[in-house]
Amino acid sequence: MLDSLIVPLLVTTDLPPDADLDEFGRLLADTVRTLRHGEASYAGFLHGGVFWLDRPGLPAHDGGPVPSLADELRFAALIGFLSISGPLRPVKEVVADASGAITEAVAVRYGDLGSPPAVMAIRTEDVRERTPPSALLVRTADAVAELVAVARPYM
Repeated sequence: MLDSLIVPLLVTTDLPPDADLDEFGRLLADTVRTLRHGEASYAGFLHGGVFWLDRPGLPAHDGGPVPSLADELRFAALIGFLSISGPLRPVKEVVADASGAITEAVAVRYGDLGSPPAVMAIRTEDVRERTPPSALLVRTADAVAELVAVARPYM
């Protein structure tokens, strides 16, 4: 039997207005396939839904030029479950490891967006209650089969 831990997770970040939401979700899911803590690494599997938290709108202006919608960042989120295998680790440590990997991947893909993504553990109920029906489903490709099997009841 595989030792595993399943963490309900919320990831939020700003993205460029022309960002593809599905690509963003795949980036997050694939980023956590292998997580690192110091010199040790462990397998991860993320499945959840990605969605926009806002729509770009015209900001208020004070008589000056109105910024273009193409210049406005959009706020995106992923809500899902992160499953990891290996020796049991504290949830706080797993979230920190995932946060480091996600922050690096988002910076490489989208550049400096002004602030790093927020990655936090949430309640299991929040995943089901707060994921909108319109969310795009994503999952880690080529994850460890046993880890996927352990996570199946949460999918």
